[in-house]
Amino acid sequence: MLIKMRHRNRLVLILFLLGGGLVVALLLASAFGVVTISLPDILKMVLNKVAIFDFPSTWRAVDETIIFQIRLPGVVGAALVGAALATAGVLFQGLLRNPMADPYIIGTSAGAALGATIAMILPINLTFLGFGLVPMAAFIGALVTVTLVYNLARVGGKTPLISMLLAGFVVSALLAAVISFMMSVSDRLGLNLRSVYLFLMGQISVTGWGQIVVIAPLVIGGIIGARFFAFHLNAFSLGEEGAAYLGIEVERDKILILALGSLLTAAAVSISGLVGFVGLVVPHAVRLTLGPDHRLLLPASALAGAIFVVIADLLARILLAPVPIPVGVVTAIIGAPFFLYLLRRSRREYAF
Repeated sequence: MLIKMRHRNRLVLILFLLGGGLVVALLLASAFGVVTISLPDILKMVLNKVAIFDFPSTWRAVDETIIFQIRLPGVVGAALVGAALATAGVLFQGLLRNPMADPYIIGTSAGAALGATIAMILPINLTFLGFGLVPMAAFIGALVTVTLVYNLARVGGKTPLISMLLAGFVVSALLAAVISFMMSVSDRLGLNLRSVYLFLMGQISVTGWGQIVVIAPLVIGGIIGARFFAFHLNAFSLGEEGAAYLGIEVERDKILILALGSLLTAAAVSISGLVGFVGLVVPHAVRLTLGPDHRLLLPASALAGAIFVVIADLLARILLAPVPIPVGVVTAIIGAPFFLYLLRRSRREYAF
């Protein structure tokens, strides 16, 4: 009983600290940009907006427009992307028992990129629920590709993990070749080359609250759903036979975990393109710091991933302002050295 209480208290403390860190990151990311707005003014605006207080307006009306119509949707979108990719990374690493697994390992990125590329070629201007054709096509392409990979790997009612990894690699390579061919022969795609580049490198592209209203329930629901698989993922660390011995329905849980991780990844890709390193580095860093128990690893990774992408997006906007850097470049530059530092600091062989 005492051990359970200590575990619960530790969980609450860590999540409280990470939650506080996320709030600070959101405020900082909202304050800085081409126009700098003071943190006290932002706090007052937000508290006025949610009708908690009624502070007198000591700021310009345009500042309030910048915060609520431009910055906050993008900052909240960055947090959702980070949380989704980090959670998906934990799910795939736990299921595949592979420390190199990330949210894109079974073809999600290639499918999303192909969907977005096709959308850029089509002479169609379509908007649905605040989303243009490109993010919708990326979302659909990611899910369709994962479904294809899963069915290709399925043999005799079972899905061997090695077969799924190989199928994901081959399908990704094939789709990458198709994208390269399309870029070579399509004049229309040549005109949109910068858009293709930004999608492939990762760029938060939230244009309003309408997109957040659609994406937030998918991401938050996915993170909550992932938490219910914490025990199952702990059991998978013993191997499929060990998990089955503990009463886990292995094949059913594979499908559910894959579907959940793919949905989170597709939701993130639809508003950010292919932001790399988040789903690989954040789960590693949290695991090395807090341990491998998925009951803590899943929520802690979601919060840490949100903080990571919010800060990376802020740096991408201000380092060479007014010219933005693709956020995927920043996540790689920050994430790789930080992970290597943690790995070296542990002074021991990495244990999954």
